Amino acid sequence: MSNIINTPNAPAPIGPYNQAVWAGNTLFVSGQIALHPQSGELVLTNIPTETHQVMANLKAILTAAGLDFSNVVKTGIFLKDMGDFAVVNEIYGSYFTSNFPARETVQVAALPKNVNVEISVVACKP
Repeated sequence: MSNIINTPNAPAPIGPYNQAVWAGNTLFVSGQIALHPQSGELVLTNIPTETHQVMANLKAILTAAGLDFSNVVKTGIFLKDMGDFAVVNEIYGSYFTSNFPARETVQVAALPKNVNVEISVVACKP
């Protein structure tokens, strides 16, 4: 049994998917890019600003599901340029206080809307 999570506080999906889906006690959150939820505009000023917007979108979805970053057990970070890793990693890490999740970070040839970073998460109910 699955339950769909969609919130106006995060960007609307740009394809045939949902922001997040519950499967039992596990929440699978679709990859988020730096789309501003209200304006629909990309936030690509620089890597720090872009990464913070991605994390804000993830936070909004987690909040809509009644969770927060402490519930995240796995993340996937997709970068257009591995040269941005240090900056993205520092910002990403600031959203977690302890018990960091498992993670992979990979460089990819391209991302949706030609963004520089996309992050997905998997979270669990306590």
